[in-house]
Amino acid sequence: MSTSPHELHLRLLALLFILAGLVHICSGDVGTAGQYVPPYLPTACYGNDVSEFPSSNLFASAGEGIWDNGAACGRQYLVRCISAVVPMTCIAGQTIQIKIVDRAVTSVSRPSRDGATMVLSTTAFGAVANASASSINIEFQQV
Repeated sequence: MSTSPHELHLRLLALLFILAGLVHICSGDVGTAGQYVPPYLPTACYGNDVSEFPSSNLFASAGEGIWDNGAACGRQYLVRCISAVVPMTCIAGQTIQIKIVDRAVTSVSRPSRDGATMVLSTTAFGAVANASASSINIEFQQV
């Protein structure tokens, strides 16, 4: 059975569309996140000013890679869990917006993972991943 050139082009085009649908285009940066627990004060950004914390408790401390000599203070990021060592750790389809309120290496509470891109509050971490995990791989984008 012979396939016409037109039919071949249609099959290739269909295959291209199928493959394009399987590819996820990353719109942000990729890094790691740990979590930290109270006490959260004082912070490197705001000292003891609790009014700088979002009422949602979705906040984080910045790792050295995004600290930017303190310019990270107050920045907002969209964050989602993309993977972890333990399968099924990430909460699928969940993206949160966090505010940077501290510097990870100087935070009062020690992070669950040293060297992370950001260290999420327990509320923020639990919103995107199983809270029993010590660290996750994240996609994040400044907003």
